[in-house]
Amino acid sequence: MVEAAPETPAPPSTAPRPLPGRVAVPMAVAAGLTQLLAFPRYDLWWLAPVSVALLAAAVHRRRARAGFGLGLIAGLVFFGPLLEWTNLHTGMLPWVLLFVAESLFIGLLGAAAAYASPLVDRHRWTWPLLTALLWVGQEAARDRLPFGGFPWGRLAFSQGDAPTLRFAALGGAPLVTFVVALAGGLLVAAAWRRRGVPTVLLAAGALAVAAVGLLVPVGGGAGDKPVRVAIVQGNVPRLGLDFNAQRRAVLENHVNGTVELAGRVTTGQERQPDLVIWPENSSDVDPFLDPEAAAAISRAADSIKAPILVGAVLRGPGENEVRNAGVVWLPGQGLDESRMYVKQHPVPFAEYIPLRTIARMVSKEVDRVRSDFVAGDAPGVLPMGPTTIGDVICFEVAYDGIVRDTVTAGAGLLAVQTNNATFDESEARQQLAMVRLRAVEHGRDSLMASTVGVSGFVRPDGSVEQETGFNTPGVVVADLTPRATRTLATQLGYWPEMVLSGLAVAALVAAAVIRRRRLHSGPGAGQAPLAPQAPTTSTASDEAGGTRSEAG
Repeated sequence: MVEAAPETPAPPSTAPRPLPGRVAVPMAVAAGLTQLLAFPRYDLWWLAPVSVALLAAAVHRRRARAGFGLGLIAGLVFFGPLLEWTNLHTGMLPWVLLFVAESLFIGLLGAAAAYASPLVDRHRWTWPLLTALLWVGQEAARDRLPFGGFPWGRLAFSQGDAPTLRFAALGGAPLVTFVVALAGGLLVAAAWRRRGVPTVLLAAGALAVAAVGLLVPVGGGAGDKPVRVAIVQGNVPRLGLDFNAQRRAVLENHVNGTVELAGRVTTGQERQPDLVIWPENSSDVDPFLDPEAAAAISRAADSIKAPILVGAVLRGPGENEVRNAGVVWLPGQGLDESRMYVKQHPVPFAEYIPLRTIARMVSKEVDRVRSDFVAGDAPGVLPMGPTTIGDVICFEVAYDGIVRDTVTAGAGLLAVQTNNATFDESEARQQLAMVRLRAVEHGRDSLMASTVGVSGFVRPDGSVEQETGFNTPGVVVADLTPRATRTLATQLGYWPEMVLSGLAVAALVAAAVIRRRRLHSGPGAGQAPLAPQAPTTSTASDEAGGTRSEAG
């Protein structure tokens, strides 16, 4: 009888492994939560790189569909609370559809990062760079798709109080996002890596990336003679969608606020302003067609003896069409039709309704938008008194090109007219964070004028002055310095985003090449088969240790 040879145990697998699912899912949840806390109203900006690192670690070495699922989880945890202000008056379903749609992009980011894992495993130094490039590419897509995109929640908009905000002067919001995500990539590489570059050096590198921002010069350089600017925040009778039903009261609030300011100027309590900014929707009564509205605005302009930028809703040009506009009203002359800006990017499903029949199935609130807003086709460059204002209306401040076009067309100051009466204070503060980035990006004194708050002035270093409260009337006045200089970010325009997004695509192509080579070569291809051989204890221990080291 021949005895069977004893089975030789297979050597332990050295194939790289992802983190266990029981670990990866909580990490994805934590990624969404920490990203949320980085934004206003929490403003824990330093958590943004931590969020990036958590998601990068959770999806590493997973299949693309698993990476998509983990990214989607992180996106839902982040965008749900961040955009909660959209459900205050329109119901739950539109809010859910919006934040789920935005979360899909984070899901695609997770899928792309998971797919590119072989590139990271082959060239570990690429992990921070790859992470940063994929974040920029994800935001570039989300800023444009669908219906012109919705850029809310970009990493760059969480950095209002951070040294990384200063990178906006070099490459705008895309570069700020890149730097924040690069720091996150260094953190995950530090936490994962056991060999090669010491962990402490990678962690120090993440801190250094942020600290370098302190060396970036900001401030806009020399400017023209300062001009005195007043913001009138008239407030509304009540918050919510019904504020439009009180549009004459809203107009009167802003007229009265301006007249009261004029009274303080007359008595010497306040210096004479050179120009006055009213917010979006400060006159939802068309002053072109309504003599009473025109007379009320003229009364305000004549009393303050300065031009007023009025946020007005204008009828036309076609039937059932309206325009969201900023119009210049001159004292003693009235409306100057040659100085008018029409909002270029009306908000879909709010200012106009695409696919109206389908949208009505989602929420009957769409019928409140009886007339679709028509988009303008020119940047908001408006001469006002001694300077030229770059006018941007409401959500347009989130779009890089719209703001940049006002500066390249000659704006010395930036003004963001907005109406936050249909939302809440968190939305207003998220918007103010965007104004802060734009001020640094283009080296311009800037302001945000809101119907209900928050309003205030922003300097070219991103600092905020004379910030008003929410849901309260207020008038604030400051000296602002118009500038004609252009930052590097202004001069480069779209190039930083285009280059970084292109490199993200190139990285995914490189990952695809590595995957293809692995598929065709297979483990041990081209080598003579080896007889089964039991590894020594030390070898098995080393291999297992190596597997544990690579998996972190």
